[in-house]
Amino acid sequence: MMTRLSGAEVAATLIDVEFDPTYGYDLAALLECGPPEDEPDDLDAFWGEVRNEALAVDLDLSLGSWREVEDGAEVATLTVTGLDGVRLGGWAVREPGELRRGIVLGHGYGGRAEPGLGMPAGTLSVQLVARGMPGSETDGIGSVSSDHVLSGIESPRTYSHVGSAADQWTATTVLSQLAPGVPIGYEGGSFGGGIGALAAAYEDRWDALVLSVPSFGNHPLRLQLPCRGSGNAVRLHSLDHPEVSRVLRYVDAANAATRVHVPALCLPALADPSVPPPGQFAVATALAGPTWIHVKSGGHGSWDGDQDEQVNDRRMVARFWDDPVAATRD
Repeated sequence: MMTRLSGAEVAATLIDVEFDPTYGYDLAALLECGPPEDEPDDLDAFWGEVRNEALAVDLDLSLGSWREVEDGAEVATLTVTGLDGVRLGGWAVREPGELRRGIVLGHGYGGRAEPGLGMPAGTLSVQLVARGMPGSETDGIGSVSSDHVLSGIESPRTYSHVGSAADQWTATTVLSQLAPGVPIGYEGGSFGGGIGALAAAYEDRWDALVLSVPSFGNHPLRLQLPCRGSGNAVRLHSLDHPEVSRVLRYVDAANAATRVHVPALCLPALADPSVPPPGQFAVATALAGPTWIHVKSGGHGSWDGDQDEQVNDRRMVARFWDDPVAATRD
């Protein structure tokens, strides 16, 4: 695998964080993080069955009228049926310019209340709200992160993260119907970064992906690290229910990343109180294709210079989508 490394070398000093958000890891140590060694023997068979189920669902797609919004982009609301008959809401967004690419756009654990704009020119994106989140409310799945992350955790097949990954395959099918023959990639951060890695492992219609501060990497390590994010709900739950560790083996984003062979841009953070950096880097270093790791000094927080860094990160992402193969080599 070819890996390009750029970005920060020193962690940001995050504001209003009462513990060390680096967890004692510097960049060199983080680059040594990788997937756990407890991958289940039937991992591929399990996900293959879920994918077959998801792709067999009748989408029953409902697409609203297109309306122009800021900077010439056009937006249409949509609803579609995903795995297990769950009805999902979201948007399709057309950026100005000749259509060049489709992007399935994930979101963080805050959900998505409105469509994301500012994608590269000539992009058509499908932006579904993950099952359970407001806009895709689902019986039995919590609508806030601390509940969603535990919903269905009793077994791999019922776990919310499995359904959420399948929702990205559903979005891909929608996009392929709206723009036949256009190359399709994936972009997502935090929750959407981890879920994107899980989906990408078994999605052969994506030619590239962007994962920012990805969650759900190396669960055995995550269960040892207190944090502000959804991982803490799982950690605390596991103290009384250690059996959940067997379920988490099926939804480890770092294990999934070892099956991702398309060009990828990953933006992990050196300091992050919500998604511990060792888990983020476990995903980044496990990606099996041409990979550009652009290191952020901080994530899920505020620090001096964070706005400038966010602008620069968007430049990196735009550069990647312009030519994913070339971007991983430069």
